[in-house]
Amino acid sequence: MTTPFICVEGVIGVGKTTLAKAIATHYGRECLLEIVEENPFLEKFYDNMEEWSFQTEMFFLCNRVKQLEDIGPVLNHKLVVSDYHICKNLIFARQTLSAFKWSQYRRIFQILNEPLPKPTVVIYLKAGLSTLTNRITKRGRPFEKEMDPNYLRKLSDDYEATMAELAKEENTTVLTIDTDDLDFVANPHDLDFVFAKIDACLTSVNQ
Repeated sequence: MTTPFICVEGVIGVGKTTLAKAIATHYGRECLLEIVEENPFLEKFYDNMEEWSFQTEMFFLCNRVKQLEDIGPVLNHKLVVSDYHICKNLIFARQTLSAFKWSQYRRIFQILNEPLPKPTVVIYLKAGLSTLTNRITKRGRPFEKEMDPNYLRKLSDDYEATMAELAKEENTTVLTIDTDDLDFVANPHDLDFVFAKIDACLTSVNQ
């Protein structure tokens, strides 16, 4: 397994962090996890997206940029799996920012993203709205309790479009896995099923 940088992506509640940790353990990789609950604006954001979206998105962007800058040298001698792709910043910001703020944010993103390491393989986890809602409820983050289902639906649509574009990029492979009928935590066979798909994908990439 020589691909140095793999990331796991998908909508809120789809199981990114759970799978990224399992991959890191299974393959002996370094695990890079995004900062979520440490964002001081997040609870305010879910109460009033219009008021707090720019602050929330900029906090996420700056933290993710710093994390990815730090793993650049690590990739020379360690294999890394992450539970996010930097493209998610654009997906979320596009949904929440006004046209003016979105224009500002996109310019900042393009400048900061240019030198960052890019994953060779993106594992894209999909799930239906009812599955996502159940998983979000189950993990019990207080600030996610009143999440608008329409917000989740729009994010899902944007993820579909973004992953389709990523798959067209040179040196990027997107492995799509439908998780509606999978449970990485309760069913080891489901995890083995996913590992088999990853093994086949990495064999193809590394040939």
